[in-house]
Amino acid sequence: MLIPNKGALIKGLLLLVTFGVVLVAMFLPLINGHNALEAADRLFNSIAKGSTYFIGDLLKKTQELKEKPFTATLKFDKAETAEQSAKILSTAGAQAKAEDTKVTVTGNLQQVMMAALTDSDAMFKNNEQPLLQRYGLPGKQALLVWWKSLKEIHKDLTRQKQFAFAASVDTVIKRGVEVAYNFYGIEAQTASSKAGVLTFALIFYVVYTLWWGVAIMFLFDAFGLEMKKKVKKEV
Repeated sequence: MLIPNKGALIKGLLLLVTFGVVLVAMFLPLINGHNALEAADRLFNSIAKGSTYFIGDLLKKTQELKEKPFTATLKFDKAETAEQSAKILSTAGAQAKAEDTKVTVTGNLQQVMMAALTDSDAMFKNNEQPLLQRYGLPGKQALLVWWKSLKEIHKDLTRQKQFAFAASVDTVIKRGVEVAYNFYGIEAQTASSKAGVLTFALIFYVVYTLWWGVAIMFLFDAFGLEMKKKVKKEV
């Protein structure tokens, strides 16, 4: 087979082979037992965690709220979840009673939200021991029950047209409980402390993308393939 440009062929094949070698290396557990993709995921998660701590401010704002007595009926899929919810809410100072898959709760809404945020704060800091001691549940399981309970409280308060208090509960769910649950077990980092690694990752991404494109360009050139603008034929 006639190859018009053997030099371009060698360059293209060399780039393709080295591209493949790097690609295989990226999937090997070479970085503290993790591959490059897992390590990058952990890095970006740790930086994201470092910039999403709102619980401290939420604790202060919730503490400043007026005490709000409330009564709500919570509905769950399982009786076990209802029992766990009743235990958690009772520990938070509310009066909660589970009947099959329903929980009837009466208490101080501010006190309940403070308890949820206190547990979320501990979990955000990767400390599940307070939750284990209080509820006899693993930390993430306890937070999941908190999430389901507050969702039901939010739903019932909305039904009662207590929109301002429902909004406060929603904020605790989204910026407290959910954040703590999602980032549990991850060490928080700041972008400035990892500036070198982030710069390398960005440069590598750009270079590696171009790497593939240049390899294909050389191979096309080796076989004499060119992109030409189509000329319109006039009749």
